[in-house]
Amino acid sequence: QVRLVESGGGLVQAGGSRNLSCVASGTIANIRDIGWYRQAPGSQRELVALDKDGSSIRYGDSVKGRFTMSRDNAKNTVLMQMNRLTPEDTAVYYCYAVMRRTGTPFRAYWGQGTQVTVSS
Repeated sequence: QVRLVESGGGLVQAGGSRNLSCVASGTIANIRDIGWYRQAPGSQRELVALDKDGSSIRYGDSVKGRFTMSRDNAKNTVLMQMNRLTPEDTAVYYCYAVMRRTGTPFRAYWGQGTQVTVSS
């Protein structure tokens, strides 16, 4: 079984920082893309940061310059450092990856999400 497990969510004051972590576990052969999306109440899920095939990291416009994502291939982990948080960053943050098990094709996986709440 392959899964993504997020951690690090919680309550933070506006202007503060928070770090999120996502670990991919199971019989993983390759992780091609990995990153984060978020969904606020009443809104569509939106891109936060995505590393496509290890080539470059694309950030959503609303987080550029404030969020930094890093990928550790050896640990199948992706970290996201979030700085200068605002109440508009309040959302459920989902880890996302395109990966495959040995002998199977690539497919998309989602974590269960971790809530980040920014108080004003």
